[in-house]
Amino acid sequence: MIKTIGVLGAGQMGNGIAHVFSQYGYQVVLFDIAAPQLEKAVNTISQNLERQAKKGAIPEALVGETMGRIKTTQEMADLAGVDFAVEAVTEHEPLKLEIFRKLDGIVKEGAILASNTSSIPITKIASVTKRPDKVIGMHFMNPVPVMKLVEVIRGHATSDETFACTSELVAKLEKQKAVSQDYPGFIVNRILIPMINEAVFALYEGIASVEDIDKGMKLGTNQPMGPLTLADFIGLDTVLAIANVLYDGFKDPKYRPCPLLVKMVNAGYMGRKSGRGFYTY
Repeated sequence: MIKTIGVLGAGQMGNGIAHVFSQYGYQVVLFDIAAPQLEKAVNTISQNLERQAKKGAIPEALVGETMGRIKTTQEMADLAGVDFAVEAVTEHEPLKLEIFRKLDGIVKEGAILASNTSSIPITKIASVTKRPDKVIGMHFMNPVPVMKLVEVIRGHATSDETFACTSELVAKLEKQKAVSQDYPGFIVNRILIPMINEAVFALYEGIASVEDIDKGMKLGTNQPMGPLTLADFIGLDTVLAIANVLYDGFKDPKYRPCPLLVKMVNAGYMGRKSGRGFYTY
């Protein structure tokens, strides 16, 4: 029986994951090494819940109840008692492997360890633990409280029991699961990142302006936002990191990141979060 959820990383994805689990009645322990990040996460969750209540999406009483179920900590040892942990730190493989190695030694036997990675192989993450059968991919979409999809990725050793338990959690959060094999990028990013990268190539090669590329894809293919706007929203550093995972994982030149994307990230143009990307914010 899953009652307590550990969330590692209080950034954009981590606070959203903590939000939904707490909203649906789970006790949440939210871990981050940085106190300001935890403070920001709590404020963000509170604001998002208030917004949901104003729209009538949730009852007003649920705001306080949800906030009351979230405990924050800067000590990973405080995750010892959780039944299920979701890692949502930066998309950086060495960091994720280090966290899973540590986490495996902290959480109780039988607890499931999930990663919100959008591209790094679950089999590789599981290999640094002593419980590879209990490791699974649980990739939420951004913004987590709004988006209905969770990609569920089985590693080579993930057990049927771990898969069933994770699938049940997705359903309890009133979300839909899409099941992917454990190959770089899974489903969504395997298709999405090459599309964004191709849009950057179209700009790099002078085919069209930023505005016209976005307009073409938004109005021509009925996407809610154009690929360059979406890249800014995701973060250009994240887009580049996933493009590199695809390129390294498949060794196929079709996944080669556009030189313009590399240059922008090197210049510190990360998109919305830095105030400048393909657009200025």
